[in-house]
Amino acid sequence: MTETTKTRSPEFRLAAGAIGGLRQDLFHDAFDYRPLPPMRTDGALTRRLSERMRARAARTPHALVGLAALITALIGIGAAGGSGPWSGIEIVLAGLLPALTVAMTLFRPVGAFWMSMALTPVTAVITGGEWPWVPSMFFSHLVVLVVVAARTRPRTAAWMWVLTLVLGTFLENFGWHYSSTTGPMAVASAFALLVVTVVQTRREAEREVTVQRTVTAVERDRRTLLEERTTIARELHDVVAHHMSVVAIQAEAAPYRVENPPPELEQAFVTIRENAVAALTELRRVLGVVRAEDYEAPDAPQPTLAELDGLLANVADAGLVAEKTVTGAVRELPQGVELSAYRIIQEALSNTLRHAPGATAKVEIGYVLGGLGLRVVNGPPTGPVKPSPGAGHGITGMRERVAMLNGEMTAETTTDGGYEIAVFIPVPPAQEPTQSETS
Repeated sequence: MTETTKTRSPEFRLAAGAIGGLRQDLFHDAFDYRPLPPMRTDGALTRRLSERMRARAARTPHALVGLAALITALIGIGAAGGSGPWSGIEIVLAGLLPALTVAMTLFRPVGAFWMSMALTPVTAVITGGEWPWVPSMFFSHLVVLVVVAARTRPRTAAWMWVLTLVLGTFLENFGWHYSSTTGPMAVASAFALLVVTVVQTRREAEREVTVQRTVTAVERDRRTLLEERTTIARELHDVVAHHMSVVAIQAEAAPYRVENPPPELEQAFVTIRENAVAALTELRRVLGVVRAEDYEAPDAPQPTLAELDGLLANVADAGLVAEKTVTGAVRELPQGVELSAYRIIQEALSNTLRHAPGATAKVEIGYVLGGLGLRVVNGPPTGPVKPSPGAGHGITGMRERVAMLNGEMTAETTTDGGYEIAVFIPVPPAQEPTQSETS
């Protein structure tokens, strides 16, 4: 079986795939119940309607199919006008049944196509009109093709057109007629199905683009978040490494500060130093994991709030006038808090330079008993705002730093068109040293 499959030609596989597609589209569960869903009402025009009108607009396709069925019935009744024993049958066959076939597309679209194909020769024979599609069947079959093509896939539209052409060609050889409607049906149906297929393909492409944009936006946000977390991890590495280095140095020097220390104490300090050195080694490995390819280790220590005046001088040289206000008793904070506070203010001022050219900024730092408060607010831009090439990392990085320290942050526009960033970072109060520690 495997060798036979491998020796089959591409043409054979193509034909087998086409036959399989025909069976899947038009024969498999052809008469299943598939009601026509309501139309979407989130378009540019329907969004402006009231809620009640939008509910009615959602039934527009159903109304159009119903109108087409009514027109089909009127065409058939008008063509079958007159008296005679066959007039009633002609009205039913040429008017009511084609209209019923059109209405059937609302619930069983593929079944309506086969019903229309079967009704075509019967109507032509009974009414004795144009061959093989009488006027009512000509119109109804076009409507059926359009509705079914709109409800299925482009491949189904191609199969229906081919089968319609095959039926018309076959009936031309087995009927008595002076003129044929197969040519007009082939042209009209090809044009109608082409329009439906183009519209359907365009809508499908728009849906795929929308999905792709959504996926891209989610991935971009996720990548931005990871990049910011990596940056924070690299910066905090220096802070943690400094603390561990101090622990190792103090553990090594502690035995010499005590006269005749017991061996147990010396061994304890040796163990502390070894653990601190081991922790430093692991920190370097972690830094190697999160280091970017273009990362360069900083030559200077990580900045703190004590260096904020230098930052304000730099942004002043760039054209941003920033005023600093400090409230409360200034005290030394943990290095991680100092670094995060500095970076938040730095990013907020950078955003002001990018998005509010010509504006002024205020930087407020509040030392309170329970932590540190930051507030950076800028006025509206007074110059033209150029498109920013950044990826929107600023606010994301601030929130990550604040969340890492269990703080709170708000970022919103002000009433005058400016922007305000407010942050509170909890800092436990420093414990007073005991008598034994000071002695």
